[in-house]
Amino acid sequence: MDGAGLSQRERAILAAIERDLRADAVLDRHLRTMRTGPPFRRAPSGFRRHLLAGGTCLCGAVTATLLVMAASSSSPPLIWAFAGAWVLTLVGLLLLVCRWSRRLVAGSYGDSGGGGGGAGAPGDGGRADDEPG
Repeated sequence: MDGAGLSQRERAILAAIERDLRADAVLDRHLRTMRTGPPFRRAPSGFRRHLLAGGTCLCGAVTATLLVMAASSSSPPLIWAFAGAWVLTLVGLLLLVCRWSRRLVAGSYGDSGGGGGGAGAPGDGGRADDEPG
């Protein structure tokens, strides 16, 4: 391939293919987050994925404990500590709901192949034009 480059028609076809590939959000996310290296480096990602959920549960437990302590003693520092822990718990829950809804919209739930369904069924990522019909 030392000679001529791509023709105008070949460049147009290549541009159309690239445009179609960029339109696939799931593929784009996978390509952006690809990491090189040995496979054992992926193991901590499961831990990182569940870190927010674990932290939110822990913060919820601290919030409940502080609520009981603040209600029984009516101490302003305990009330403020409860308020701060409550805000952190709500922020954690909001982030978890946002993550869950992104996965739901992207179709990562229900793509295990057992669901069936037709065009536009939940879990197909909204790609109703993939099926003939």
